[in-house]
Amino acid sequence: MLFDAIRLRNSQYIVKNMISSIHTSNLGAIREVKADNLGAINLIIGPNQSGKTFLLKALFSAIKTVETYRRGKENRSDKEILSEKLYWTFQTSDLGNIVRKGEVQHVFSLATDKDEELTYTIGHKTTKQATVETNTFAPRSSNSIFIPAKEILSIRDIILEARDENRFGFEEPYCDLAKALNRTQKGKNYNSFSAARDAVKEMVDGRLEYNDDKKEWQFRDNSRRIYEIASTSEGVKKLSILDLLLGNHYLDSESVIIIDEIEANLHPSLITKLLDAILILAKSGVQFFIASHSYFVIKRLYIMAHRQQMSVPVLSFDQGECSVGDLQNEMPQNPIIAESINLYKDEISL
Repeated sequence: MLFDAIRLRNSQYIVKNMISSIHTSNLGAIREVKADNLGAINLIIGPNQSGKTFLLKALFSAIKTVETYRRGKENRSDKEILSEKLYWTFQTSDLGNIVRKGEVQHVFSLATDKDEELTYTIGHKTTKQATVETNTFAPRSSNSIFIPAKEILSIRDIILEARDENRFGFEEPYCDLAKALNRTQKGKNYNSFSAARDAVKEMVDGRLEYNDDKKEWQFRDNSRRIYEIASTSEGVKKLSILDLLLGNHYLDSESVIIIDEIEANLHPSLITKLLDAILILAKSGVQFFIASHSYFVIKRLYIMAHRQQMSVPVLSFDQGECSVGDLQNEMPQNPIIAESINLYKDEISL
């Protein structure tokens, strides 16, 4: 297995301009998060409606702001970019609606290990404009991406059409991902990406390719048989999207990859192999924020943290509160873990 092969390699990680901390308060259901000493792979867990996806969306909006600001011919202010990202990501008529009920202000701050910082605030009466309090980020050439629970490859054109017409319906992470799924762009090939792509290709038994005549993506398996995208499973499409992003030079070794419900539509054996591929990428410098409902995912990352002797910070949400731990030290206290323990107790009582 890839996991065993990776274990023999150098356990040191190439850390380049990594997000080292996230602090936020009064975001949706979230009362407060203070997460310092973040790692190459970060896990976010909790029950439904606990704030996991809200945190990922706020993180995505902030990261894409610093990546867009002062890039190329971009002449908008960071405040304008951030406000647009938040508006289309949360798709709410007033930005103040994302502030926790009964509170006056939402604050979000992220910082890197190079002491770069972005902090913004949104008042509960804010309509369209967030306030950037601090932004010390240097221009950032890397691209980050949000991979949602549902695959979007088969409806990519519909997503882009809706965004072109400024219609609500598909949130900014979906539109951003749809735009990123272009054909091969010029860029540097990374050996670590090749290893991860080979791992994904093995998982799905094939690879995406673009049909110039039909102007659409198709799937070619390792036996050279071709399938329409619509006829492939959601799991295959989800994994193929990651493979494509690694192959078309959209991502590099300083990218941040956010994955919501990593286990969605994947068999446990594929989840294990996907986490192995993520480990390869994390060793090259790519940073991951992964949300999950799955005890299986938590346990696999726990084992990985111990075998690799690496820190895997875990943000555990429950009833508006967030506790921060590390899988290298212990399993977190959380309803997901508790329910798994209850299931085990039910089994041994038979």
